[in-house]
Amino acid sequence: MNFFSRKPAAQPLTAQDAVAKSKNGEITVIDVRDHNEIAKSGKAKNAHHIPLMMIQTHANPNHPEFNKALDTTKPVAVYCTSGGRSGMAARTLTQMGFENVHNIGSLMHWQSAGGELERG
Repeated sequence: MNFFSRKPAAQPLTAQDAVAKSKNGEITVIDVRDHNEIAKSGKAKNAHHIPLMMIQTHANPNHPEFNKALDTTKPVAVYCTSGGRSGMAARTLTQMGFENVHNIGSLMHWQSAGGELERG
């Protein structure tokens, strides 16, 4: 249990866990990198692309531009290039009411865990 909240802390989720859960449709994957980064490297297969600067708009259930493909009750895995921006995104998502959010680090972590990439 987290000292500052009554909600139990989420268990850590590895990139391998995220890849497996994504294949089964058990988790939502969000890429918070910018458009240029995705154009160069692609993104995790089936990941939603929401740049960090847009996360408060597109992932906020109370905002008119909320991405309806997101579910605040479904586990979420977030990644970027190094893990820094995805850490910020994970904190923001948690503050907006997402119940089970995990920073899995980088696209490289996803790929090293056997996760597929998609382009276009």
